Amino acid sequence: MATAELSQEAEEYLEAIYKLQSRKGIARTTELAEELNVVPGSVTNTLTHLEKHGLVKREPYRGVKLTRKGEKIALTIIRKHRLAERLLTDILEVDWSEVHEKACKLEHALTEDLLQLLEKRLGYPKVCPHGNPIPSHKGEIEEVECKPLTSVIDKQPYIIVKVIDEQKTKLTKLARKGVKPNTSIHIVKKTPKKVIVCINGKEHTL
Repeated sequence: MATAELSQEAEEYLEAIYKLQSRKGIARTTELAEELNVVPGSVTNTLTHLEKHGLVKREPYRGVKLTRKGEKIALTIIRKHRLAERLLTDILEVDWSEVHEKACKLEHALTEDLLQLLEKRLGYPKVCPHGNPIPSHKGEIEEVECKPLTSVIDKQPYIIVKVIDEQKTKLTKLARKGVKPNTSIHIVKKTPKKVIVCINGKEHTL
């Protein structure tokens, strides 16, 4: 099944599965439902459809993983999405907190020849506005090694590499606190429920 033959819903699922699988090794049905803001029952039906076409493989009582074929298509979709986000921020000057949802609609209309023109116009960016890597036209992706805030050490300096949660409300709150990719922070205090950081001389709770 080629990308052009997939429904927008199926593309969104493959993209979400890839992200969850990258972070946790597998995508669980409940997590997919939360990520896509749908009910678990509809997730099960769509996964059955994707499995039928050889794009995912379900592991009983654990979750679902992309097949090699599914991963290739997922990376193509992610490439479209993240370049669309850069188009919105770099050229159209849309705020970074709003581009994720807009790119979800725009990405489905982008063909590979348009992507290559867009990529050249943008100066071949390596990451999206949220710091996540943009796959190449060959389907290669270069993940930057980093650690979550929950595993940082007190009294140490760090640099924000990327923001995984791209929901508008959360990105807006982070931006107000000065939290964006390439921002230098200093860990003031870490507890099981929160992390206090210092950014440009001001303390913020994350």
